[in-house]
Amino acid sequence: MNHLLYGLAGNPSLPPDLLDRLISAADADLGEELAERGDLSRAQVAALAARGEDIAVRLVREGRLTADDVDPVTQPYAALALLDEGAGRPEWARLLAAHPVAERREKLASCPALPADVTETLAADPEVRVVAELALWTTRETAARLAGHPHAEVRRAVAANEAAPPAVLATLITGEGLPPARHCLVCDRERTPFVHPRDCPRPDCDLPPDAACDGSHQSTAHGTLYAALHNPATPVDAAVRLAGHPSAVLRTALAGRPDLPASVAARLAEDPLPAVRAELAANPGIDGTLARVLAVDQGHDVQRSLAHNPNVPIDVLTALAGATRIGPTLLPRIAAATAAEVAELAASAHAVVRMLVAHRRDLPAEVRDALAADPDAKVVKSVAPHPGLSEGRLRDMVARHGTRVAARVAANPDASPALLEELTRHEPPVQKVFREVARHRDATVPALLACLTDSRARQLAAAHPALPPSVLTGLLADDDHRVAEAAAANPSLPAGVMADLLRELHVPWRAPMEPTPTRH
Repeated sequence: MNHLLYGLAGNPSLPPDLLDRLISAADADLGEELAERGDLSRAQVAALAARGEDIAVRLVREGRLTADDVDPVTQPYAALALLDEGAGRPEWARLLAAHPVAERREKLASCPALPADVTETLAADPEVRVVAELALWTTRETAARLAGHPHAEVRRAVAANEAAPPAVLATLITGEGLPPARHCLVCDRERTPFVHPRDCPRPDCDLPPDAACDGSHQSTAHGTLYAALHNPATPVDAAVRLAGHPSAVLRTALAGRPDLPASVAARLAEDPLPAVRAELAANPGIDGTLARVLAVDQGHDVQRSLAHNPNVPIDVLTALAGATRIGPTLLPRIAAATAAEVAELAASAHAVVRMLVAHRRDLPAEVRDALAADPDAKVVKSVAPHPGLSEGRLRDMVARHGTRVAARVAANPDASPALLEELTRHEPPVQKVFREVARHRDATVPALLACLTDSRARQLAAAHPALPPSVLTGLLADDDHRVAEAAAANPSLPAGVMADLLRELHVPWRAPMEPTPTRH
C-alpha cells in the first residue's frame, strides 16, 4: 500500500499534523516525495532530513537545507551536495579530500570553487577516477596542468572541460608537445594487447564495450578526440584535422560543430555515411547553399534532420515538407518565422506546409481562424488546441472532421465544459479524447466519470480536483495502484479520509524528530 502513502505525500491539501506523521515514518523513497513539497516548515525539513542522507541530499537540491543544518561527518553526501551548490564551507572540502572512501573524494572533485590546497590534494589523489573527475570540472589553470597527466583517462576528461585553454585542447587533438600517456583504464587491469569483448562474461567488469589497448591506449585516445570535438572551446582549426579520420563517430561529431568552415562542411556533405551527413544537416551553422544540397539527399535521416535545423531557409523547408515525414511537431524554423513568413506559410497551396505553421500557438487571429476552417483535417487537427478559438469554430471542426480532430479539440484550453462532455459521448468513441478531457481544467463531473471508464485515462481523471470526494474515496481501493495513488494525491480528498487512510496503513503518530546539532 506504499503507493497510497506516496500519493498523500504529494497531496497539497495534506494537513500539517498528517504531514508530520508521514515524515516520522518516511523511508528513502517516501522522503524523496515529501522533499518536493513547498509547504514544509523548518522543523519539518529538519525532521525529514534526519530520516536519511538521501533525503537530506534531495532537500539540499531543493534549497531547503543550509550549511548550518548539516554535519559533514555524519552527513557527508549532504555536505557534498552543498559544496556542489556553492553553499558549503571550505573546511568541509578539506575534511572530505582526505576521506578514505574514494567515491566521496570523486564527488568532491566535481564541486566548483574548491580551495587551492584541496585542488592540489585531489590532483595528486592515488585513485585515477578522482583525478579524472577533477580534470573534467576544474579551472583553466589546473586543466592545463592535467592535460599532460601520465594517465590517458585524465587527459580525456580535460578534453571535455570547457574551461580548458583552447591551445591545450588543440594539443590534445594533435598530440604535439605532449609526452605519450603511460596508462589507461584498460592496461591498468589487463595484459596488453587487449580488446574487451562485447559479450564479456564477467559480472564485475565495468570496462566499456569498445575498450581496447595495444600499448597506445587506443580506445581512450579515441574518446579524447571525441570529447575535444564536442567541446565548444576547442579551436576549429584543430578540430577540422579530423575531417578525414577513419572513425565515423569522430566525423559525425565534427559535422555537428556550428563553427565549421564552409569548405570542410562541403567535404562532409559528401561523406559516404548518411549519419555524418544527417548530423551536418542539423547543424545550425551551415549556409543556404549547403542546405539546398542536403535537401535532395535521400540518405537515412538527412532530410528530416535538415527540416529540424533552426536556420534552414524557409523555401527549403517548404520543399522538404512534401519530401519527408516530419510528424506533428513545431519545427524550430517555423517557431522563429516572421509575421510575413507565417502569412505566406498559412496561405501555401500545400496542406502539409499549412499544417506545419498551424502548430504555432501565437498565430494572429485571422491566420488562426483561417486554418481552423481549412478543408484538410491534418491542418485543422494541428491548429485545434490553439487558444482563442471560439466555441462555434471548435464545434464546427468536430462536425466537419469528426474523430480525426476530436482529441485535439478536447485539448483546447478554451473548450467549454459542455463541449468536453459531448466529446466524451462522441460516436464512435475516440480514446484519446478521454485522456485530454481528464487533464482539462474545465472538465465536469459527468465528463470525468466517463473518463474513468477508459483504462488509459483513468489515472489522469483520478487526479482531477473536480472529482467528488465520494468517487475519490472509492478510487483509493482501485486495482490499478497508479489510479489509487493519483486519488490519494488529489487535493479534493477530504482530510478525514486522509487521516483514516493513515490509520488503516498503520502509520503511527510520532512527534517530529529534533534536528541533530551540527559540528563544524
